[in-house]
Amino acid sequence: MLVLIAMSIPISAFAEPMIELATTQSEIHSLDSVLVTGKITDVATFKPLTLTVISPDGETVYAPQISFDKDGIFKRLFHPTLPSFKDGTYTVIASHPDAEKTAEIQFTVIGSTIPPKGIPVKSSDSGIISTKPSVITLSADTEFGSDRILVSGSTTSSITDITLIVTSPQGNLVSIAQITPDNTGKFSLEMKSGGPLWKENGFYTITANQGLSSEHKQSIKVEIDNGVVVPEFGTVAVMILAVAIVSIIAVSAKSRLSIMPRL
Repeated sequence: MLVLIAMSIPISAFAEPMIELATTQSEIHSLDSVLVTGKITDVATFKPLTLTVISPDGETVYAPQISFDKDGIFKRLFHPTLPSFKDGTYTVIASHPDAEKTAEIQFTVIGSTIPPKGIPVKSSDSGIISTKPSVITLSADTEFGSDRILVSGSTTSSITDITLIVTSPQGNLVSIAQITPDNTGKFSLEMKSGGPLWKENGFYTITANQGLSSEHKQSIKVEIDNGVVVPEFGTVAVMILAVAIVSIIAVSAKSRLSIMPRL
């Protein structure tokens, strides 16, 4: 009876691994970045997924191994290759050691619409002609041991949104957000570290993007350890500084005692 019951368990209970892949950017310019998202199911979560990007001429330009969350969700922002993406169709292939089948998507690079430097550009909304590029400044206000990061900056163009992208020390996409500068070109956004996407220790890169031109981009780095902020000079330096201050105080106190007159 026990044997019959065991044999009655259907084999179909073991699902076949599946990979889904998508992007909302089917066409981009040569200096654009492309966001690839997807989902994988019924595979070992400790094994990373590989995303392979193949250029129009068949060359493998990227092949990072990325992790995914407990629901199998993953995402990766691919920046242009140097000096830029080539015109043509790129193929992105997602694969995993536990999955026999792969997933595949494509995006097409249609070239850049940026005029050469030095050629005047006419603003469509104001009619003003200017050769000055839009420059972004960026800074991060943090506190040691805090999980809050206040990112702020300014730009010379207030009519185009700013895209803020956070990548981990290994290059994985952590966060992406879009904000609108005020009429003076200033912008700010508070970010919160911690959680599964901030599990790596090291320097996280925060990049502000505006438009297609490389002049419209700025990056800063913030060091994260166990999900909280580490000051620029590091934890070890803080300890050394503390020991030095204590030593100075001790020496100063000893000096004062040595010059006291005897009674």
